[in-house]
Parts: sequence; structure tokens; C-alpha cells
Amino acid sequence: MLMRNLVILSLLITSNLFALDIKPVPFRHRTLQNGLQVYSVEDHSTPAVTIQVWYRVGSKDDPPNRSGFAHLFEHMMFKSTRNMPAEMLDRLTEDVGGWNNATTFDDSTPYYEVVPSNYLETLLWAEADRMGSLVIDEATFKSERDVVKEEFRYRVLAPPYGRFYYVITQSSFAKHPYMRPGIGSIEDLDAATVEDVKQFHSTFYRPDNAILIVVGDFEQTQLDGWVNRYFSPIPKPVAPIPRVEVKEPVRSAEKRVTDRVGNVPLPGVAMTWIGPAASSPDAQALTVAAAVLGRGESSRLYQSLVYTKEIAQEVDASADLRQDLGLFAVLAVMASGHDAAEGEKVLRAEIRRMADAKISSAELEKAKNLLITDELRGRETNDGVAFALGEAIVLEGDPGAVNSGLARLQAVTAADVQRVMRKYVRNAKPVVVTYRGQEAAQ
Repeated sequence: MLMRNLVILSLLITSNLFALDIKPVPFRHRTLQNGLQVYSVEDHSTPAVTIQVWYRVGSKDDPPNRSGFAHLFEHMMFKSTRNMPAEMLDRLTEDVGGWNNATTFDDSTPYYEVVPSNYLETLLWAEADRMGSLVIDEATFKSERDVVKEEFRYRVLAPPYGRFYYVITQSSFAKHPYMRPGIGSIEDLDAATVEDVKQFHSTFYRPDNAILIVVGDFEQTQLDGWVNRYFSPIPKPVAPIPRVEVKEPVRSAEKRVTDRVGNVPLPGVAMTWIGPAASSPDAQALTVAAAVLGRGESSRLYQSLVYTKEIAQEVDASADLRQDLGLFAVLAVMASGHDAAEGEKVLRAEIRRMADAKISSAELEKAKNLLITDELRGRETNDGVAFALGEAIVLEGDPGAVNSGLARLQAVTAADVQRVMRKYVRNAKPVVVTYRGQEAAQ
């Protein structure tokens, strides 16, 4: 593959033998007259190819009182078009040994397929067909809405801690639409109409709001010809594309939220702080900080709450950095006989400890090694390379970040980690979410 030496490199980095000199992703870029952005990475090491279409629309773009709409529309895109009956995309991929899927993020919705390279033209035609001629009717809309509602019940209502993460997202933003969980809500989904769906499609699913990424075994001249043939005829709408312009206010006070659910066996507690955008120079240092706090059994939160004090049975820390801004979070699900207040006290102590003193060189190198190795392993496949490129384009607004991001991560110092912990966490106001069963004491 394009990054076939990454396994060897990932082993070397764990030994700290040298600063990695990683081969860059050699992408090419052009723009069609209708506004479609086209990126390609030619690699003939395996006879396979990935085709990805990223639409710059995610859950933050859901219409008012229509949370879950971007996710609902993700399902609609697998139904019929003018030239394809429902589920035909599955046949075009799975029946030839490939696969397909899609994901709704806060800022984008990528659709992707991996197929033998001799089926590239077929999948380009299929992606262009559903971009330009999706069929939206009442029966399909109601059927897929029911599917998404059932997914909400399965992912949010049924698991004991499904609502925990849902409430964390809802509570962590005051105004920005990142506060709306991508899965939506039963009430908002029930309120939607097929006309809402048609409007959403015409507003966001257009060539000048899309990014086509092709990585793998193809000839560039031939690919350019196919892209011109199938995507160029799709017209560019006249209407402007609406963008989220809401600014999240600075938190002036700590906020506390308590949620009680009947099927929660053990209490949980989470603390969140507003972080910078993924494009911020501080992004890599915050990501390292989260890894030091919560990545693996040697992490600070695990060693403190789970191993030493034995007051929690699960801990986590994350730096979820997005296009507009980010969210830094720590959480703990307590052990039997221990309450959320006890967990909050220790979480606060660990935050203070990281802000008050530099992390050790061993902690720093371990965290960077884990993060870099994850990225290298992801790029061992065509699909992984395409995703890395897509995230650089959408989240950072710079395709070149696919090649510069790892160097910036390697350059993070212990002083950087301490600085960002003070700036975004220690000296900022958190949202504290307490999660417990309904029978728990007040």
C-alpha cells in the first residue's frame, strides 16, 4: 500500500529511536466548474480503490427543532435514485467483494466504498447518480425515519449509559448547535416531514458542497475523464449554502447537571470544557493531554481512580476537536459503593496536578507514540488514507495538514501540555454532569 512501511515505523517509534520522517500523502487536487472538489492519490500496490464523497453538512446543520436530520438523510442516500433501485449500491459493492458505508459527523457526512479497482467507474457513476438524482418519497422517508428512531432506542435508551453521553453533549454547549446530538430525538424526528427532507437535500447535497476523494489503483488521466463524464453534468444551484455562524459564549460560571435514569447500576460523573478548533496550534497538545489522562491502564485517571483508590470501574478522557471549536472531557463510572461526588473530587485533583506540573518525559513519549502509531496504522489502507485527507480538508480547512499534522504532534513538549491544560481546563469553567439511577439518593 501507499504506507506499506508504516508497521515497521510504528514499531520503531515505540522505541524512541528517532523522529519519524514519514512519507507524505501525494494527493492531487482540482475543482470542477460546478464547484466539486476532487482529490486523488494514485497507488498501485493493491488492485483496490476507495471512493469517498464528503458533504460539508453534519449534525450542526440540522434545521431548528429537527435534530437528527443529517443522520436521517444519511440513511435516505442509500435508497433509490433515478437510475438505481433501493439498496443497489450494496449490490454494486458487496457482490464484487467490496463494502460501503457512511457516517454522520458534526461537520460533515462522508459516504464511502472500497471495491476492486476495475469497478471504479461503476462506483463513480453511482455516487454521481445519487448526488444528482436521489428519489425522495413519503414511503421511503417514513421507513427510514422509523429505522433511525429504533437506532435511537437501541443506542441511547437501552444501554445503561447511553443517555450519559447524550446528556454530556447536550449540556456542554450553551448556544452552538454542537449541543444537538447527531442521533437526534424521537420528538424531532416525529415532527419532520418529507418536504423538510427535500429542502435539506436541495440545500446541502450539491456539487459545490462536496469533496470527492479517490485513493488506490487507478490511472490519473482515466480517473479525470470519468469524473468529468459523471460529475460535471450535475448543475450547481444558484442559492447560497447556509453556514453555521453561531458563536459559543465564554463560560462565566460553572454549570452542574444531574440526570437520573432507571436502568443505571452505578453512578457516573463527567466534566467538560470548551476547547479550540481542530485547526488550532494547540490541538495536538490537548490531544496528548487527553491521552496522558485517559489512554490505557497506565494513564493517570486509570492509575488513580481504578487501580490505586479503587473507586471507579471505568474512566476516560478525550479532546474532541471539530471545525468550529472543541470539547475536552474527563469522566468516570464509579465502582460499587462509591458516589459521583467522590469521583469528581479525584478528577479535579488530577486536572490540577497536570496543570500545576509538567508531565514526565516517559508519559509524554508514550502518549505521542500511541497517537502516532494509531495514525500510521490507519493509513495502511486506501480507506484510511482517504479519511485522513478528508478530515484535514473539512476539520482543518487545509489538505496539507494530512502531511504536517504528525510532525506537529511529534513536536509537542511537556511545557505545551501544561500550557494548554492551564489555558483551556484549569483556568476555565467546567460543566459537571452527574448521572445516576432514579433510586439514588438526592
